[in-house]
Amino acid sequence: MTIRILCDFDGTVTEHDNIIALMQEFAPPEKFEPLKRGVLDRSLSIQSGVGQMFQLLPSSQKQDYIDFLMKRAVIRPGFDTLLAFAKSNEIDFSIVSGGIDFFVQPILADVLTDEAIYCNASDFSQETVRIEWPHACDAACTNQCGCCKTSIARKLKEDGDTIIAIGDSVTDFELAKQADHVYARDYLITLCEQHGIPYTPFENFHDILNHLQTKVVYT
Repeated sequence: MTIRILCDFDGTVTEHDNIIALMQEFAPPEKFEPLKRGVLDRSLSIQSGVGQMFQLLPSSQKQDYIDFLMKRAVIRPGFDTLLAFAKSNEIDFSIVSGGIDFFVQPILADVLTDEAIYCNASDFSQETVRIEWPHACDAACTNQCGCCKTSIARKLKEDGDTIIAIGDSVTDFELAKQADHVYARDYLITLCEQHGIPYTPFENFHDILNHLQTKVVYT
């Protein structure tokens, strides 16, 4: 049996959502805001909404986007401690993110290899940014997730494995419904409570580590 932690990135590992910050800084608000509302209220699929958001951004400003996010990204306290604990206890840790490779991978480069990161990809070869979906939904999911966290879980999970989800928003909801244990904050708490999904709240990764040690790993 393996414990597998599948952890969101934007708003979870980082204290703020990087896609929202990028759009607020560089995208026309009258075009971005309706897309954001559509994703959050689930009237628009994540894949469709995120894809349309990035088409609002000129490809020529790629380095500006990277510089902006690298300067403002703040890692939530305790992340490195949780990674060290997972490694020493042979817990499989993966990032499963609706974020995009051009900022997720550089922000995490000092602590995780690209092989441990599942996220969307980017194409800057056209006039505006195009998003690619290397981890799109499998046959068991029809939600157009973009980066489909439940599909990744099904791919990684073996018989007897325990799946632990860590997240903060609508992009983590489908995985939360299927995980053995959920650590939630912000909007994901609202969704879990609305749908009767058991969860443990957290504000930082020290909270998760304390609970993981006492309630999950050694019980």
